[in-house]
Amino acid sequence: MAPSPSRLVSRADIDFLLHEWLNVDELTQRPRYEEHSRETFDAVLDLSEALAEKHFAPHNRDGDTHEPHIDETGQAVVLPAVEAALRQYTAAGLQTSTFDAELGGMQLPFAVHHAASMFFQAASAGMYAYPFLAAGNANLVAAQGTPEQVQTYAVPIIEGRFFGTMCLSEPQAGSSLGDITTRAVLQDDGTYRLFGTKMWISGGDHQMGDTIVHLVLARTGPAELGVKGISLFIVPKHLVRADGTVGERNDVSLVGLNHKMGYRSTTNALLNFGEGEHTPGGSAGAVGHLVGVENRGLAAMFHMMNEARISVGAGAVALGYTGYLKSLDYARTRTQGRPADHKDPTAPPVPIIRHPDVRRMLLAQKSYVEGGLALILFCARLVDDTRSTDGRAADDAGTLLDLLTPVAKSWPSQWCLAANDLAIQVHGGYGYTRDYDVEQHYRDNRLNPIHEGTHGIQGLDLLGRKIGADGGRGLHLLTERMRHTIERSSAAGGDTKAHGDALAAVLDDLLDVTAVLGSTPDRAVALANASTYLEAFGHVTLAWLWLEQELVAADPVNALHQGKLNAAAYFFTHELPRVGPQLDLLRSRSDLLVHLDDSTL
Repeated sequence: MAPSPSRLVSRADIDFLLHEWLNVDELTQRPRYEEHSRETFDAVLDLSEALAEKHFAPHNRDGDTHEPHIDETGQAVVLPAVEAALRQYTAAGLQTSTFDAELGGMQLPFAVHHAASMFFQAASAGMYAYPFLAAGNANLVAAQGTPEQVQTYAVPIIEGRFFGTMCLSEPQAGSSLGDITTRAVLQDDGTYRLFGTKMWISGGDHQMGDTIVHLVLARTGPAELGVKGISLFIVPKHLVRADGTVGERNDVSLVGLNHKMGYRSTTNALLNFGEGEHTPGGSAGAVGHLVGVENRGLAAMFHMMNEARISVGAGAVALGYTGYLKSLDYARTRTQGRPADHKDPTAPPVPIIRHPDVRRMLLAQKSYVEGGLALILFCARLVDDTRSTDGRAADDAGTLLDLLTPVAKSWPSQWCLAANDLAIQVHGGYGYTRDYDVEQHYRDNRLNPIHEGTHGIQGLDLLGRKIGADGGRGLHLLTERMRHTIERSSAAGGDTKAHGDALAAVLDDLLDVTAVLGSTPDRAVALANASTYLEAFGHVTLAWLWLEQELVAADPVNALHQGKLNAAAYFFTHELPRVGPQLDLLRSRSDLLVHLDDSTL
């Protein structure tokens, strides 16, 4: 039986963040979103919650225990329940949510879309991966492709007829995309033929839809050019005719499926391009269509990757959030032990939520998942500002979004996974069994610190690129916003002022350390502890977002507001103090990891 809505993601929290804090209703005053209203936003959220509860959540465990398999034809096959759920999703029009109206889309704000997606990712992250990946694929084609490519490949994805992937990694290269060897050879008709192998392709093969549109990075320049010799191609599983119908099979072959710790509903494929199993038109090689211009493939692909990174953070939040709600429900109903100050050993056991250490674990989870949701929705609102404003306002939103993207990907992936760990702990021995959902949520969430750029890669991106980009403009914009919030907290007084003072002190320390690292002549030493910088930067950012929520909830007129104040207090007393020692390490510019003798490990 499906869980109650309160055990997926809190709708009350979503409403608080969207309407009391981010004021998304204001977006309806802008031309892009003027067809919408608070009523349409609520209708999308209501529909998403209902569909996730009815069609996704009941099959989450089945998708985990019955992994996709390869049938006698060499095609990957997923559970019929997955395909049925995705038909419901498409029929409801949700696949069209953020696309332009001219493409058949709803032109829904990204903030509302991400809030709605939380229900699906909490209900079954593995099932939701298919429409999520397809939408990202279509967004890239719509932004970078020719009008013909948009109509041939993006529109059918938006309509729910095609699915889509991105094919970056290779067995020997992993995340080092400059080392890929898949090659693309130009043909007389303007198409290309691709030859090579791609690994870790989520949604890379299955029986759903009419075909799968692969976006493939391949080398058109010599290896010595590194990433500068890489181009991006549309490579469909089946060739698509001029009238939009699906034709013969392209030379894309499924070699095998990876067997994963979690996220098992999603196929994860090893694909060969141009191995000769299928020869479209009688010629070897997989037919591909260049997206954009040659040797600019990685820049084009980042349009999808950056969107995917924020969505990875959103998925981490959703999995952490549902685990938190389930452990909260368990703690309220599971009786065990008695309070430490209780004198009567014959008194009945109390619900474990009465024990301070269980409250610690629950409050920690709450601070991680509600803080992570605020981060994701704030970044989504920045996307809306880039799409619905122009000039300096749009430019500022885009700059701030670029800075925060590695944080939005990595902070929830680290700390909402920690929330899943605590959810298991709250359940005790039961949490370590398959009788409760929390162990699967942990396994599913363990992927998120890895894919779309590992934790270490995000740290290098933040410290090595984003902090110094455009003369540090993104950091300056973020700092301005933080200081404005601190000023407001000072006027509020009480605990809120104390929290603002604490944030001000840590922010000053972070900026000082950033300057020290920026002036370090040895780049290897400056970046050696980039992951630590990412973690410290992320916690400072989340402290700011909790201070923002605290200011909105300053008058605790209901339990929701009081819960926000409690979670903010926890974050400032238990979490923000973690940052001090991290900044001390960074300031020391320790070179241990640079000069370590590998043979001693």
